[in-house]
Amino acid sequence: MDRGKKIQLKRVFGYCWGTSFLLINIIGAGIFVSPKGVLAYSCMNVGVSLCVWAGCAILAMTSTLCSAEISISFPCSGAQYYFLKRYFGSTVAFLNLWTSLFLGSGVVAGQALLLAEYSIQPFFLSCSVPKLPKKCLALAMLWIVGILTSRGVKEVTWLQMASSVLKVSILSFISLTGVVFLVRGKKENVERFQNAFDAEFPDISHLIQAIFQGYFAYSGGGCFTLIAGELKKPRTTIPKCIFTALPLVTVVYLLVNISYLTVLTPREILSSDAVAITWANRVFPSLAWIMPFAISTSLFSNLLISIFKSSRPIYLASQEGQLPLLFNTLNSHSSPFTAVLLLVTLGSLAIILTSLIDLINYIFFTNSLWSILLMIGILRRRYQEPNLSIPYKVFLPFPLTTIVIDVGLVVIPLIKSPNVHYVYVLLLVLSGLLLYIPLIHFKMRLAWFEKMTCYLQLLFNICLPDTSEEQMSEVQTVKK
Repeated sequence: MDRGKKIQLKRVFGYCWGTSFLLINIIGAGIFVSPKGVLAYSCMNVGVSLCVWAGCAILAMTSTLCSAEISISFPCSGAQYYFLKRYFGSTVAFLNLWTSLFLGSGVVAGQALLLAEYSIQPFFLSCSVPKLPKKCLALAMLWIVGILTSRGVKEVTWLQMASSVLKVSILSFISLTGVVFLVRGKKENVERFQNAFDAEFPDISHLIQAIFQGYFAYSGGGCFTLIAGELKKPRTTIPKCIFTALPLVTVVYLLVNISYLTVLTPREILSSDAVAITWANRVFPSLAWIMPFAISTSLFSNLLISIFKSSRPIYLASQEGQLPLLFNTLNSHSSPFTAVLLLVTLGSLAIILTSLIDLINYIFFTNSLWSILLMIGILRRRYQEPNLSIPYKVFLPFPLTTIVIDVGLVVIPLIKSPNVHYVYVLLLVLSGLLLYIPLIHFKMRLAWFEKMTCYLQLLFNICLPDTSEEQMSEVQTVKK
C-alpha cells in the first residue's frame, strides 16, 4: 500500500450524490412491475388507487424524516447502532447488527435474482425463466458488483449517477407518453379518468392492503442511517436530499400510474405480471424488447448501492469490537473489502438455497420489527430527555404513524399466511445471543482466528484504517 495515502472512510459525498442515492433506494422494481397490487385492492377504482399512491407518499415521508432524526443525531455510518445502544443497551444493538448481517445479504440476493430474471426474460418470451440459468446469472451479477464496490467510492459514484439518470429517464419517458395520449383526447384514453370514482369503493380491509402495497414501493428512505458517516455536512445535506427526492418520486409515481391507466385498462393491468413491459408492447411493439433490458440496467444500481451500504454495518460492528477485527480493515481503495466479501458470500448462499418470494417476505418482516423498535426509541428519548438539544427533531405524530404502519406490516403476514418460517426468523434474531454472551460479554478470544486474520491481511492486502481527528471527535460525540 501507498504509505503516504490515508486509508479511511472519508466524507466525500455531497447533496447531488445523496439525492441520487435516495432516489435509487426508493425507486426499485415495484413501479415497473407491480402497481397492480394497489389497483387490485382498490377494487379497480382508478380514483381511489391514485389517492392511495399520493397518501403512501405522505406516509413514506413521515418514516423517512424519523430516520433522518437518527442520522442527524448520530452523523456516522451505522447511526441506528449507536441509537439502539444508547436507548436499549449493547445487547439489543448487537442483535440489530447480527440481523443486518443476514438482512443485507438477503436484500442483495433478492435484487440479484430480480436483476437476472429481467436480464434473460426476453430470451424466454413464451415461458417462464428456468431457475438454473437465472440463479447462475444472479451469482455472476452479485460477484461482479461486489468487485466493483471493493474498488472504492469513485467507481460506485459514477455508476450510481449514470444508472439513476437512466432510471429517471425511463420513468419520465413513460410519464410523458401518457401525458401525450391524454392531450390527444382519444375516448378510450380519457374515459377512465372522467369517471375515476365510479367503480366500487373498497372496504376498509382492502384499502389497508392497498396502502401497504403502495407503501412498499416507497420503502428505502431510511438508508442514510447506514452511510451518514460518508456524507459531507450530514446535518444539512440529509434534509435537503429528502425534500428533493421524495417529492420528485411522488410526482413520477403518480404520472407513471396515470400513463399505465391511459394506455391499459384496469383488467389488463391486473392480468399483467410486468406492467411496464405490457405497456411497452401496446405503445411501441417493435421496441418492447428494450424495456426488460432498461429495467435490468436500472436495477443494477439498486444492487450496487445495497452492497455498498450493507457492508458499512459489518465494518462498524468490527470497529466496535462486536465482530472479529478482520472486518475492520480497508483495502488500498479505502473500501471495507472483507465486509463486502462476507456480504457477497452470504448473498450467494441465499441465492442458491431460497426463492425470491421467500426472501422478500422474511426481509420486510424482520425490517419492520427493527423499525418499530427505532420509533419507540425516538418516543423514549422525547420522554426521558425532553430538553435534549439535538439539531433536528421530527414532529411527534410521525413516529407514532410509522409504528402503526410497521405493526401492520408485521401482523398482516402472520394473519394472512401464518407460517412456521416466521418463528425461524425470530429464532435467527435471538441466535445472536449465542455469540454475544461468550465473545462480547465474557470477551472470549479465539487465538486461531487472530492468526488467520494476519494471513488474510497479507493475502488481500488490507489493513486497519487510519483515524483522523475529525473521526475521533465524532465517535466521542455519539458515545456520550
